[in-house]
Amino acid sequence: MIARKPYILLLALSIFLIACQDLDKTEKPDNLIPEEKMVDVLTELSLVHAAKNYNKFKLEQTGIQPDKFVFEKYDIDSLQFEQSSNYYSDQYVIYERIYDSVRGRIKVLKSKYDSLREVEIKREDSLKRLQKDSLQMMDSIMAIPRLRDSVQRSRLKLKDDIKGKEEKRDSLIAPVSMKEDRN
Repeated sequence: MIARKPYILLLALSIFLIACQDLDKTEKPDNLIPEEKMVDVLTELSLVHAAKNYNKFKLEQTGIQPDKFVFEKYDIDSLQFEQSSNYYSDQYVIYERIYDSVRGRIKVLKSKYDSLREVEIKREDSLKRLQKDSLQMMDSIMAIPRLRDSVQRSRLKLKDDIKGKEEKRDSLIAPVSMKEDRN
């Protein structure tokens, strides 16, 4: 009797394992989204959902529905996406390959946008530095009395020139050539 216990336990475990193998697999849908297009759709959905999480209010103001936008862009509908997603999730190797591709694309996009952001920051910093340097240079010029007077005279002359041109362009005064035609 004692020798039979391991056999009974082994038999029960075998039956249990065999019973668990009878899972229904999702059938391949007729309108299955191709693997490469599925990668594009999932990448786009990931980006749109990240944007939605980043600034939900701004996205709602635009009136854009992220999922609907992506589905229209790739000419698919939500049912087709759901069926394809369910099918691929049963195909572990393909599913893993799809998500590895999505992850890789997002990493490439992130590094691209990070490098663009670094360039933008450097540009802003150099503009700030240039503005600060020009203000310091102007302050040093204005500190020298002779140069300060010269700059002020130039400003006054420029204002006078502008004022003189405005007076000459008075629209109520008839041009000289029209007066000559009347005589």
